[in-house]
Amino acid sequence: VQLVESGGGSVQAGGSLRLSCTTSGIIFEEYAIGWFRQAPGKEREGVACIGNNDGTTYYTDSVKGRFFVGSDNAKNTTYLEMNSLRPEDTGVYYCGIGPPALSDPEFWIATMLSEYDYWGPGTQVSVSS
Repeated sequence: VQLVESGGGSVQAGGSLRLSCTTSGIIFEEYAIGWFRQAPGKEREGVACIGNNDGTTYYTDSVKGRFFVGSDNAKNTTYLEMNSLRPEDTGVYYCGIGPPALSDPEFWIATMLSEYDYWGPGTQVSVSS
């Protein structure tokens, strides 16, 4: 199983970026994909997730209406479209895979944060004011 994050960069506040999480070695539709981020000096937090079996999505409150998560099952890739970026969005962004059940996405996020051990290098997002 391999996940590769890409698409990070440096933008000014109000700008946009599109992150990609490309997977291999899994049956993509059988998993949920989550986006997480870690700001300097802070713990990793969940940002958004999507169930690839049914398209269910979840967003943490701070990014609702600004970030959008979607998957292209044919490309085994999940995207995170980030708009109206703020300096507080700065951090390393990671993707992670987990069970597809998103009936309780906050629990899914919490479980991933506490138990997931396969984090990749992530992709850096820097937003300047």
